Amino acid sequence: MECKTGVNFFNSEYKDWKNYASKLVYTGALDEYFDYKLGKLDWRTVNFKTRVENTPNYQGNAVVNYTSHDELYTRVIEHKHFEMFGQEVYDCPKTVVSEEYSTEYEEGMEPYYPVNDDRNNALAKEYRKLAEKEEGVIFGGRLGQYRYFDMAPVIEQVLNIENI
Repeated sequence: MECKTGVNFFNSEYKDWKNYASKLVYTGALDEYFDYKLGKLDWRTVNFKTRVENTPNYQGNAVVNYTSHDELYTRVIEHKHFEMFGQEVYDCPKTVVSEEYSTEYEEGMEPYYPVNDDRNNALAKEYRKLAEKEEGVIFGGRLGQYRYFDMAPVIEQVLNIENI
């Protein structure tokens, strides 16, 4: 199975994907797949501020979520904790930290999260009905299903897909 990244599906020969494959796993925006024919769904997005800290261990964990209104960011990511453990963390004297800030989505930005309100939920429901009729297409992920997912259920969902 060939997998390509960095390709704008809608501006490529792959838009006519049935010439190349019997199935498509589509992870782009649900409304964009249908050329917004029912209207545009709203999104939220995030900005990241990344810096290098002169400490081997900034927060002791890969990801810490912040739910308090006292913090401007929603989570802090210390990247080395995804790959380093125990003494390895301390053997590397610096660390890279990213703060994630929730941001209003504007056209041209990367959509991250669906907006959970009556208008968008109703519109997404109609798009999902269209998606069910698309033969050979698997709509996946937050964008493709217009749903918020925690990573553990997403991994389970992928593992349960049969006959890709």
